[in-house]
Amino acid sequence: MRLLEEILEYNEEFVSEKKYEQYATTKFPNKRMVILTCMDTRLLELLPKALNVGNGDVKLVKNAGALVSHPFGSIMRSLLVAVYQLNADEILVIGHHDCGMSGMKADKMIAQMKERGIKEETLEMLTYSGMDVEKWLEGFNDVTESVQHSVEMIRKHPLLPKDIPVHGLVIDPETGKLDLVSNGYGETRI
Repeated sequence: MRLLEEILEYNEEFVSEKKYEQYATTKFPNKRMVILTCMDTRLLELLPKALNVGNGDVKLVKNAGALVSHPFGSIMRSLLVAVYQLNADEILVIGHHDCGMSGMKADKMIAQMKERGIKEETLEMLTYSGMDVEKWLEGFNDVTESVQHSVEMIRKHPLLPKDIPVHGLVIDPETGKLDLVSNGYGETRI
């Protein structure tokens, strides 16, 4: 059986047995918070447990590395929607140690793309169109600096209200221990 078939088979049972009832909540976060974190598999259950948040407590936005790489990209838009439409009053950026984006080199990923059928002409077309593919695919060297960078991108965003605290943390993906990078309470905002 293929993965999608397994998922659909399980889902049919999940719905018919009304297992969804234990997860009933609203679209508004109980703790009025939005978290930007990494998509790492180790954080799926560990992160909420380490923060004492459950279903319905927070809005959760995930991407590779918990990075805000563009001030007007989909990550920042999601954070703004959480603040303006879903009543989030605080933002947490949570990176983690041993992240796959740490030390990631674009040339290695580009080589893997080519091995899987992406043609050199496609990459050249992107370059000629003004896209710096290597820069776009590059990782980071220090998770603390990366989290601080994302925090600053969010704090300085012209559409974010000045009264929204933006915090930065790094979590250990083995123990759940949190290290504070930036406390958003009382920070002077531009």
